[in-house]
Amino acid sequence: MIVDSHAHVFQNWLTNCGHQEKETHLKFLQKTMTRPSAKVFRARDGKEISERLLFREGDNSWKGMRTDVNFRISDFGRLAFSLEGEEYFVQYMPVGMAVIESPPEHLLAQMINAEVDHCVLQAGMTYGVMNDYNAFAQSQYPDKFTALLAVDDPMAYTPENMKEVERAFHTLGMKGIYYGLDSYSRYGFEWAFDDKRLDDFWELIASLDIPVFIEASAVPEYDEASYIANMVRLDGLLTRYPQMRWLLVMGVPVGFFGQDGRHNFPAEVERAYSRENLQIELTYPIIWGGKWDYPYPEAQAYIRDLKEKFGASKLIWGSDMPNVERFCTYRQCVDYVRNYCDFLTGSEKEQILGGNLADLCRIQ
Repeated sequence: MIVDSHAHVFQNWLTNCGHQEKETHLKFLQKTMTRPSAKVFRARDGKEISERLLFREGDNSWKGMRTDVNFRISDFGRLAFSLEGEEYFVQYMPVGMAVIESPPEHLLAQMINAEVDHCVLQAGMTYGVMNDYNAFAQSQYPDKFTALLAVDDPMAYTPENMKEVERAFHTLGMKGIYYGLDSYSRYGFEWAFDDKRLDDFWELIASLDIPVFIEASAVPEYDEASYIANMVRLDGLLTRYPQMRWLLVMGVPVGFFGQDGRHNFPAEVERAYSRENLQIELTYPIIWGGKWDYPYPEAQAYIRDLKEKFGASKLIWGSDMPNVERFCTYRQCVDYVRNYCDFLTGSEKEQILGGNLADLCRIQ
């Protein structure tokens, strides 16, 4: 059975997508676009632009985002903005997505074509307030989808967010939680995810016995030092809650620690990665697909190195559908592991492409 750890369904982005105000959704999207692997183009001539135009240097919080750019949803997978008389767009979703939405049936059709049996539906406020929509998809197609819940991550300790966790688990039947660090930018990175104010939240998650899919970006400075600091914080939670199981969403940052197919991890990072209750997501095409070509021999080398360091039981394949189709097809996203990682045995491929995740999320 092939199980994808990282897929999305979502409503039309021209709507509020569950947020109380459409502007809130646009703010989440604009913050994500300040550092995407997606390409940015000037509209009048299609020239790719390397400059970061959506925020002011020196402030990575929401306060640092430019408010004079008319950031908006466009068509054909694009998010558009204006600056100093020029029009620009970010190609964030596939060009073939004329309207930016992905109902469950769209993902199901993709799964059939790529021969993927089951998907875990991740969340995150960039896509919207997703608990009800993800739970709906799971209830309609329980053999195909496992839904993760999400709350306002930095404010997860508040009564309203704690109640939402309870509702999502007990009433909606959601099977895990997505937790992202980038959303701390909304509050100026004033505290971190291991702050004491979050103790009751982590205790609640531990009591529910659900996996945590944590996207541990290198906030607040988006540099190696910030990433290492976050791994130290994560290691503290891994040891405090050894019974909780975690998946490191988007995997390890090659840009910090990878060179020529090998990783050189600082001791603090390797210590966290080595914990028995942490597994690592493999999502190379969505991160590096704009620079590497299929079948991604560079990614294959890094997977080999991770397997040698930590073992196949540590690794879980994910796609980030439908976003990944701006770089490759869904089938190719599976096949670079399924057909080309010849250093993996048949049983190791079964683990990485589905078995490890089925165990993590209790998928039958």
